[in-house]
Amino acid sequence: MGRSDSQKTPQEPLGSGFGHYAAASEVVSGVDLSGTAAVVTGGYSGLGLETVRALAGAGAAVTVPARRAEHARGVLEEAGLGGVHVFDMDLGDQASVKRFAADYLDSGQRLDLLVNNAAIMACPETRVGPGWEAQFGTNHLGHYTLANLLWPLLADGGARVVALSSTGHKRSGIHFDDPQFTRGYDKWEAYGQAKTANSLFAVWLDELGAGDGVRAFAVNPGGIMTGLQRHLTQEEMVAAGWMDASGKLRDGFKTPEQGAATSVWAGTSPQLDGRGGVYCEDCDIARPTDPSSELARFMGVDPHAVDPGPARRLWELSAELTGVNAFG
Repeated sequence: MGRSDSQKTPQEPLGSGFGHYAAASEVVSGVDLSGTAAVVTGGYSGLGLETVRALAGAGAAVTVPARRAEHARGVLEEAGLGGVHVFDMDLGDQASVKRFAADYLDSGQRLDLLVNNAAIMACPETRVGPGWEAQFGTNHLGHYTLANLLWPLLADGGARVVALSSTGHKRSGIHFDDPQFTRGYDKWEAYGQAKTANSLFAVWLDELGAGDGVRAFAVNPGGIMTGLQRHLTQEEMVAAGWMDASGKLRDGFKTPEQGAATSVWAGTSPQLDGRGGVYCEDCDIARPTDPSSELARFMGVDPHAVDPGPARRLWELSAELTGVNAFG
C-alpha cells in the first residue's frame, strides 16, 4: 500500500549547509561508517573512485563490481584502496549481474548502501542482452536487476540506495511505446531516457521499500569531465556548451571529488534520515526546475523524472523485461 502524499518527502532543499563545490571528503567528515558495507558500481574510475575513496575513508567496507575486474583492482591498489573487494560484473549482461548478486549474497556480508554509479553515455547504437538499447539496458535495467536481487540484504539493514541520474533526464522521458529505440536511434534521446529511468527507479523503490526502512535517492552529480565522455568529440562538447573552442570548461564544472559529493551525502547524511524518493543535486534535495530560469537546462528536476505514475509503470516494464521483481 502506498504512502499518502503527506508522508512523502517534499522535493525542496533542506538547507544542508553544503554547496555546489563541496567535496566528498567534506560531506562525510565526522560520519563514522565503521561496521557498514557498501556496493558501488563503476567504483574504479571518475566519480565512482572518489565515492569509494570517501566511503572507505569513513570506515565502510566497500565492494566494487567491475566489468574489468583485474583492471579495477590495479586502479584501486594504486589509489591506496587495496582493501576494497572487487568482483566481476557486467551491467549489460543480466546473467553476469545475477552471478555477482548470488556471490555477494553468499559472501555473508551485510549491505547498508548501494550506489548505482556506473553508466555509459551517448554511445553509438549498441544492443545488449536480448536486443535492449545499451544505455537503457546497462544504466537502468542492469541496476534494476542488481537492486532487486540484493533486496534481502537491503531490507535486512534498512539500507539506502543511490541512483545516479543527471541533467540528461531533461532531454527525454520514458519512450514507453518504444523503449529500445527500434524505430530510429538518437543517442541523446536514449541517454535522456536512461537518466530519467534512473530517477524514476529511485522514486518507486523508495515507495516500495520505505516500509522496510530502505530509502532511495536519485542524484545529479553535476558537470564533470570523466571517462563518461569517451564517445564524444570536442566539437560536440563545444556545441553542447560544456567548453569553448579552446577546450576551457564552462563555469560550474566540478572535479570528480566534488562530483561524488552528492552521492556520498545522499548515501550517508543523517539529514536524510526518514526521507527518500527525491532527486538531489549540490548536496541537497533539488528544487523543481524553474522553466523561466536561464539555468533551467542545468539545475532542478523536471516533473517527469519524479512522477510516481511513470515510475510505477517503468518498474512494471522492467520486471517484465528482466523477469526479476523482489516485490512481485
